[in-house]
Amino acid sequence: MGKVDTHVHTQFSGYSKLGALKFPESVISPEVQVDNARRLGYDVLCITDHDETAGGFVAEKYARQFDDIEIIVGEEVMTNEGEVIGLFLNERVKPMLSPEETIDIIREQGGLTIAPHPFSVHVEGLKERCLDLDLDGIETINGGHPDEYSNRFAQMVCDRHPGRWAEISGSDAHSVYTSGFNWTEFDGNTAEDFRRAVLNKTTRAVGRPAPVFTQVQWSVEVVLGGQKLLMKALKGPLEGHPDDQLINKINSINNPMKGAGLVGGTIYLFPPIVCLATLLSTKYLEIKAREAIKQIPERLKVVDRILREVDAKAKELAAMGITSVAEFTDAINPIKNDRMF
Repeated sequence: MGKVDTHVHTQFSGYSKLGALKFPESVISPEVQVDNARRLGYDVLCITDHDETAGGFVAEKYARQFDDIEIIVGEEVMTNEGEVIGLFLNERVKPMLSPEETIDIIREQGGLTIAPHPFSVHVEGLKERCLDLDLDGIETINGGHPDEYSNRFAQMVCDRHPGRWAEISGSDAHSVYTSGFNWTEFDGNTAEDFRRAVLNKTTRAVGRPAPVFTQVQWSVEVVLGGQKLLMKALKGPLEGHPDDQLINKINSINNPMKGAGLVGGTIYLFPPIVCLATLLSTKYLEIKAREAIKQIPERLKVVDRILREVDAKAKELAAMGITSVAEFTDAINPIKNDRMF
């Protein structure tokens, strides 16, 4: 039985914004993520940085020295309607295209398509768009979603429509602290075995989301790691991979801004601030999940209706001799305009 983490980030994932604040998504190198995956006993690791494949290629090169793990180069691509993960990529996919364009580019590279956290209450998932797109799999367990709704609803959708998508469990780990709690199992132990299992819809989503305290560890790690880099950058430009968004960002800001970042990070690290941020974020997720849970019965009806329409259209197109994925996707796109959520 093979084990794969299908959704892992490195320092190549760049920055996120929280109001006026900017912070690194990760300060972990691709090499460290490979070493951690080996420690956890994974056979395959997918590096899926935000809108970037460079970290995946770094990890792939590093892992060639080992015979107990394979790296799949991937990317978590932001489309104009939510995120799509492409796996088995040869090059970067440009962000902010339509989901259809993004999926076509992934397919042209021979890649697989996965919907990460499709029904998330706090990040950009595809929501009901995942129902009429050419997707191979859906994350039914995302390690970064400890709320009571997001993973639960994705699993409910897959349970009501078995065999439609491969069920995927990815850690969405931006740190070594948040990995190891969930993974995807498949028959075999190679990357190609995993590809085959996804296409045959025989994968098994295993585990649970990472505990909240590991997310706190991640946030502290990001701040401390960022501060170390800022301090080094005050002495001179940092050296790194030309596509490393974290290094490039730090090198682009002036010394006064670097100093301000050091002060802000130090303030965050005081225990009361960290604890308050954790309580507020946890409460926010609880409120969003409660609101979403109330809508489950009605939302499932919408899901069922959309999929009936998709299947009816597929039969109609098959009768007309349309069999290619591209033609099929283009033909069913009008269905997407009728959404409740």
